[in-house]
Amino acid sequence: MSKVHSIRQMRMRGHNVSEISRTLDVSRDTVYKYLEDPDLSPQPPIRCKSTSVMDQYRPLIVSWLEEDAKSWHKQRHTAKRIWERLVEEENAKVSDSTVRHYVCKLKRELGIGKERFLDLVWAPGEAQADFGEADFYVMGARRRLSYFVLTFPFSNVGLAQVFPGENAECVCQALKDIFEFIGGVPARIVFDNAAGVGRRIGGSVRTTDLFAAFAAHYGFAFSFCNPNAGHEKGSVENKVGFIRRNLFVPVPSFDTGRRFNKSLLDRCMALSEKDHWARGEEERALFVEDEVALIGLPGQPFDVVRYEVRKTDKLGRVRLESNHIYSAAPELALTEVVCALRAREVSIADANGALIVTHPRAYGSAPTSTADPANQLALLARKPGAWGNSQVRVALPDGLRAYMDGLDKDARAERIRLMRNVSADRGWSAMVSAAERALAHTGRVDEAGITVAALRGESAPVDYDEPVDLGVYDAAFGKGVA
Repeated sequence: MSKVHSIRQMRMRGHNVSEISRTLDVSRDTVYKYLEDPDLSPQPPIRCKSTSVMDQYRPLIVSWLEEDAKSWHKQRHTAKRIWERLVEEENAKVSDSTVRHYVCKLKRELGIGKERFLDLVWAPGEAQADFGEADFYVMGARRRLSYFVLTFPFSNVGLAQVFPGENAECVCQALKDIFEFIGGVPARIVFDNAAGVGRRIGGSVRTTDLFAAFAAHYGFAFSFCNPNAGHEKGSVENKVGFIRRNLFVPVPSFDTGRRFNKSLLDRCMALSEKDHWARGEEERALFVEDEVALIGLPGQPFDVVRYEVRKTDKLGRVRLESNHIYSAAPELALTEVVCALRAREVSIADANGALIVTHPRAYGSAPTSTADPANQLALLARKPGAWGNSQVRVALPDGLRAYMDGLDKDARAERIRLMRNVSADRGWSAMVSAAERALAHTGRVDEAGITVAALRGESAPVDYDEPVDLGVYDAAFGKGVA
């Protein structure tokens, strides 16, 4: 720019073009150019558009990409497939990498494959809900449980409750406990497209009967995200991970879920004693505005329960949710009973409504029975000194019982914990069968032998000298007790 300035200054002092050219050592054309230029303002950089050998195929590629928009996302053109078609159908002399770079640039230009989101605005008193998963030690056994999270996007306050499942009973019980903790009900809650509560199917929303009654009782509005649209509830998506990292590391340990959940609410609120990521105020202070916008609690709390009428078998037992058996009473064999399913327990009453028994509710795909000795394993692992009079000892086959009786107390406690872990994931019968096979082949019951036997079952011969694939073990037991 200094040379341009000198050209114009010399001209203003009366020098002709030839003198300016000689003095500044520039061509006459350059002198004329800068003397005649009416605007020397900075200009935006504009990249000159270069031509490509691919430009001749652009209309064809665009038509393929536009047609892809009507197809299932797993049956659309990749850049490699476009290159293959160009070579086969158009006899194009281009490389794979050239096509790949061109298609990538073309997709950006056309806005294909790039999802766009709206910056949603959330009013005080509105909430989002979702589930996460984390490991916990429950009575000493490591289990992977679900935890329900309710967040208020306006203040970014999030509250969590841990439950063994994600069904409607767990969702409603978690919401009820949170409502009572904060002293009110959100005006609106946005849920994931979750089967436990309901789901969006096309333009309609279907909810479970229990959740529909719960929402009507507390008076909150609700909606469901579109499938595969987590961005519609980004606040709770982020809070699920935040709570896992800050409250569930290291792995928490508890005996009773109710007591743990009560303390968890206070710990969640303590996490809000920090500034909001965008508003610059403390989240707990902003939550006051959420609290003001809450709906008042109804005079009568909702009983979160689902009833089923079932007929007992000849032993007076009922089967619920396909694979969980609960004992009622022998005298009620082959009669109808009323089963009350709550988030953590199952109560059984006779046809007249008289309560017979209450059992802890079982979850998971492994078959369970309240008469199953495996139900004592978790407590026995905490109190191995009770082995001699335990139901577990009596229920074991003679050979396995004799083996366990012959161990010292520390070795026996270790085997009890192993039995607890395998039973929780595979069931009592599978654990006993695996332990017997391990004992028969190796003369001992240890983690390697019982794991291989439990994984492979009786249908395949077991080579106990073969190394245990711990990756297979983790995959098989990752969702249960490890």
